[in-house]
Amino acid sequence: MKILFVGDASNLHNCLARQLRLMGHDAVVASNGSHWMDTARDIDLNRHPGHWGTVRYLLDILKALPRMRGFDIVHLSSQIFLELKPQKVRRVFDYLRRHNGKVVLSALATDRVYYDACHDGHTYRYSDYRVGDQPSPYVGSPEYYAQEQDNWRLPLMERYSDYLIDHIDGVVACLWEYYEAYRPLVGDRLAYGGIPIDVDSLTLRPLDHEPERVRFFIGIQRDRTTIKGTDRLLASLQRVHDRYPDLCEMEVVENLPYAEYTRRMRASHVLLDQLYSYTPATNALIAMAQGLVAVSGAEPEYYDLIGEPSLHPIVNVTPYNDEDIDRQLESIIHQKSQLPQWSRDSREFVIRNNAAQVVAERHLHFWNQLLEET
Repeated sequence: MKILFVGDASNLHNCLARQLRLMGHDAVVASNGSHWMDTARDIDLNRHPGHWGTVRYLLDILKALPRMRGFDIVHLSSQIFLELKPQKVRRVFDYLRRHNGKVVLSALATDRVYYDACHDGHTYRYSDYRVGDQPSPYVGSPEYYAQEQDNWRLPLMERYSDYLIDHIDGVVACLWEYYEAYRPLVGDRLAYGGIPIDVDSLTLRPLDHEPERVRFFIGIQRDRTTIKGTDRLLASLQRVHDRYPDLCEMEVVENLPYAEYTRRMRASHVLLDQLYSYTPATNALIAMAQGLVAVSGAEPEYYDLIGEPSLHPIVNVTPYNDEDIDRQLESIIHQKSQLPQWSRDSREFVIRNNAAQVVAERHLHFWNQLLEET
């Protein structure tokens, strides 16, 4: 099979492409490398700032289009899969539909569909945008406005989103949240893929005894700290560290490239990842594959979707109040004798549910179903 990935986020498409090549398929990635993460790609579509950066970006797209024809499957990283306005993205979308087989959307980022689900008052108990019936700290923050989140409300975004959903052949969600947002709209054109993790490249760091001090690790993305809740997680960790300075340590890093980030976390026992999620995402899964315990989202709905009844190694945190977050972190310290077992369970969980081959096989099964309908 020939597969083209257009766009990427947190190395998902690049990891999936590598695995597909190992399985004998022809996979090409055209992306911006997830910006500062600088992940690998075959066609570089990185937009530089300024007028000339825009001109060069448009020329790069035009130059790349002839190389983006003749694929069985085209997988788009999001509705806005290029750094262009919707009307220009739509023209590229239509081009890809004309010159390829099936065009599939990876539901792996905020778009109009997820934004609407977060605000409808019934899809989620909490989200990046709301906690219960109240706005989350992200809404109205400088980060919110810097990312132009209100743009999702614009009529042109609604028209473009509706057009894409009407003309896309299928949607593969990487998280329960995105799966649930798209489920009412696309029905049987929807599949759960999960986030692929190259487990073989991430060595388990054996922990065969109770550590004297629990080492906590948290990575900060400066432009996403409020939406991910790492601001509140870091504040909680600092409070817990102040209470138990002899029993825990903390390492805080900011905006590291992907390879450096994974290397730095290896010396720790526990990763703090996201607060407003139902599902562990890339950072948590990478850490778990190396034997770290992840503090992230892991709600019952997620375990039900993936069919995992018993192996639940993720420390599930919810955003309702900071005292609960503190208690969850303190419980890890008080039960640090369990860390060796939790470490092994974390690795096993990723192997079972998110190994790159497992995720690739889910995608291949769905793609073959789509191709058989032709």
